[in-house]
Amino acid sequence: MVRKNPLRLLILGAHPDDAEYHAGGLATLYRQLGHVVKMVSVTDGSAGHHDCKPKKLATIRRQEARASAAVIGAESDVWEYPDGHLLATLEVRHRIIREIRSFRPDLVLTHRTNDYHPDHRAVGQAVQDASFLVRVPRVVPDAPVLQRDPVVAFMPDLFTKPNPLTADVVVDITSHIDTVVSMLACHCSQMFEWLPWLEGVLDQVPEDKGQRFAWLRRWYIDKIRIRADRYRPELVAACGSSRGKRIELVEVYEGSEYGSPLNAVTRKQLFGFLDR
Repeated sequence: MVRKNPLRLLILGAHPDDAEYHAGGLATLYRQLGHVVKMVSVTDGSAGHHDCKPKKLATIRRQEARASAAVIGAESDVWEYPDGHLLATLEVRHRIIREIRSFRPDLVLTHRTNDYHPDHRAVGQAVQDASFLVRVPRVVPDAPVLQRDPVVAFMPDLFTKPNPLTADVVVDITSHIDTVVSMLACHCSQMFEWLPWLEGVLDQVPEDKGQRFAWLRRWYIDKIRIRADRYRPELVAACGSSRGKRIELVEVYEGSEYGSPLNAVTRKQLFGFLDR
């Protein structure tokens, strides 16, 4: 589908598979509706393996990210900051300001600043610090400023301290789960090697490609099913009692106070398809 005035979604994750894992359902919906999606990994992903050397892994992960984005026809970019070493420096902030100004998104998704991974926290902090400054001409003066801030929202997580994520938007991704898994399956070095090794189940990963997809589908659903249980009241409120109690696979998003407000007007603009 080609839209005359498509929305523009920018996902700023820390690692090459973060966008798909946390926001693959929304990205799929946006693309199906003819909107523009770009998935950026701020680090090169070079630390995420138990065997592969960093330089080689960085090349592999860039290729995997490109293949994953192609599943839904999204744009992909993997930056060069070393995985596991990211800080919310001025350089990273300015890079993010340039990205937001050049892409001109309506909606930016990123990590919260309370998260298990320091790279996730660093990206979330850098996006937070960049949010207002995208409209300040004397900051990064070589990149044309925006006239308004995009809406910024945090991708789903399950952390509770110092505070849990607020489900301002709940998206039922049940009918899109196979597409999300297809995207994740492109990240072979992660989904079939590194993460199974971390969890001690590497010997359970099938060799057959078809069986691998089924295995990954079960693994991913087991990981994210808890989201629906945690945010069941919000699901019922958004979808009605009957449907809200049945939904098992969701993505939830919290609006950031640092971008344009996620209010009734912007929610209808960015997530109006949820009400159809």
